[in-house]
Amino acid sequence: MSEREEHTQWQAERRASVTSATGNLALVETRWTGELPDLDAAQRAASPTETVTPIQRTNIETGQAEHGLRVWDADAPAIRAFDRIDTYEYDPAWVLEGHFTPVSGERRVSFEHIRDNGGTRDLVVPGDIRLELNGREYDLAAFDDGGTLLLVFGDETNGSETYGSGRFLFVQLRDDEGSVTLDFNRAFVPPCGFSAQYNCPLPPASNRFPLPIRAGEKNVVFRDGFDIYAV
Repeated sequence: MSEREEHTQWQAERRASVTSATGNLALVETRWTGELPDLDAAQRAASPTETVTPIQRTNIETGQAEHGLRVWDADAPAIRAFDRIDTYEYDPAWVLEGHFTPVSGERRVSFEHIRDNGGTRDLVVPGDIRLELNGREYDLAAFDDGGTLLLVFGDETNGSETYGSGRFLFVQLRDDEGSVTLDFNRAFVPPCGFSAQYNCPLPPASNRFPLPIRAGEKNVVFRDGFDIYAV
């Protein structure tokens, strides 16, 4: 299978994922309960098309664990209104090589989040990714997302051509020497571009490129003027 064919397959898998019963478009409610909720009771109270799952976060003021529930609806308005994810054409020039240098111990970096009104949350950043782009070197902070490096980045297309708050990219660690591949063709719109119920991290200063990265996903397109913030 060619790289272009693999990319087409990845796009199809993305569409299947975001439109699934618990995909990004299906999230209709995030409810913070404080104490550990009764998941069974919440599921019994849900509609036949809804799935209820637990969620946990750290309170940014107290540092204490907060518990909550997420409600996913397989018949959510956003799923019914979804048209497509607008994307750039595949460009092999945006498949770049970099180097990952791990740090000893557990390093945490403060990331501002879209719904925290300027507050920050510390995320584990297990190392630095060095990338050369247009003759300039960048040291990027990718946090640990369940054992995978996730880069939250911004560039000059944000807000005009691509999602305004930045995009995400999973970074593939290729060997034990720290070689990594950054395929910006697989840069994707974060979950908060599909549902207002997410609280996505924003790119830190080190991850903001002073140039346009015209690769990957641009924006989520809905039919009939549907607005995720009006639901």
